Amino acid sequence: MLIIRTLTKQLRNRLKKSPAVAILGPRQVGKTTLAKSLSDDYIYLDMENPRDVAKLQDAYTFLESLQDHTVIVDEVQLLPALFSLLRPLIDAKRTPGRFILLGSASPELVKGVSETLAGRISYNELCPVGLTELPNEVSFEEHWFRGGFPESLLSENDLLSKEWIDDFIVSYVEKDLAKMFSVDLAPTLLRNFWSMLAHLNGNLFNAESFARSLGVSAPTVNRYLDFLEGGFLIRRLQPWFVNAKKRLIKSPKTYIRDTGILHRLLNIPGYSDLFGHPAVGGSWEGYVIEQIYQIKAKQTDLFFYRTQTGAECDLILVQGITPLACIEIKLSNAPTVSKGFVSCIKDLEPKYRYIITPKSETYLSSNDVTVTNLKNFLLNILPQIQ
Repeated sequence: MLIIRTLTKQLRNRLKKSPAVAILGPRQVGKTTLAKSLSDDYIYLDMENPRDVAKLQDAYTFLESLQDHTVIVDEVQLLPALFSLLRPLIDAKRTPGRFILLGSASPELVKGVSETLAGRISYNELCPVGLTELPNEVSFEEHWFRGGFPESLLSENDLLSKEWIDDFIVSYVEKDLAKMFSVDLAPTLLRNFWSMLAHLNGNLFNAESFARSLGVSAPTVNRYLDFLEGGFLIRRLQPWFVNAKKRLIKSPKTYIRDTGILHRLLNIPGYSDLFGHPAVGGSWEGYVIEQIYQIKAKQTDLFFYRTQTGAECDLILVQGITPLACIEIKLSNAPTVSKGFVSCIKDLEPKYRYIITPKSETYLSSNDVTVTNLKNFLLNILPQIQ
């Protein structure tokens, strides 16, 4: 089943302008397949393949000989020294689309990547398959439950989907994260931490509390969180606190970015079981936030808002220092406007205010709050308000 990724058009445009294009995202998300579809004349190098690594012993000479081809380098974070070599190669021949670099780790966390190739490289994130990218054969319910990794999403049944995600989790815990960042990580600690994050999905993050439960220090907990976030597996949603007169919550919320992984860490057997689980609200909230993140404009940032006096908003779309839209995320298709959300609207005075549900009709509720379903918001509302 073919899934057409929305990022494809953007990448084609950037390959026409930039000498190097980086596609970043978690492992197994489809970066290699997408990169190979972008060029008819490419040389592919995989930094997990010893033969390809051997070709780069004299990397400058080898890559210089390929200047008339597009060179795709997969898992580039495993050879961070390559970044410093690309600068003189690009400066010697500044042809658009010379290099496509694929990475499963945030460049900021990879040791040795001091050269950012500013002005020479375009960074792009490939997320798991989003709701707006789904083929007709895949339902919204399957997507929410299985998540967006292609192998899980397109599995013949839920059992095969769960088996794939279980293998994915084990691989990340036992070797992938440590290998990506060239650090030593304790697999048992990492698995327990990831599981705790799943059970507290959508809650305020308190490093000291996690540290006490895991029997480690708070700096160790923050370090592990950095690596999970750097591997594109965790989202830290920061609070919005421009208004210094209010007593505001200033701790971030954390979310497992892919709901398929979240549901496996929580050991939820099937979609129908999701609704009897106490984590269903956090799952839906994280799912909505992730779908909005995937298609939001680059200049739009995401925050949440909460005061100690009860004003609360699940998601704020911000441009610069201006709150553009306040969003409350509800699992009910017949939601009411909460007092906390009304207080938030009074505090922030956004131009737009919405309640996003799974499948409700679109209508105007009290306090000029528009109620709408997620798909309509993504396709018809979000592009108009940014």
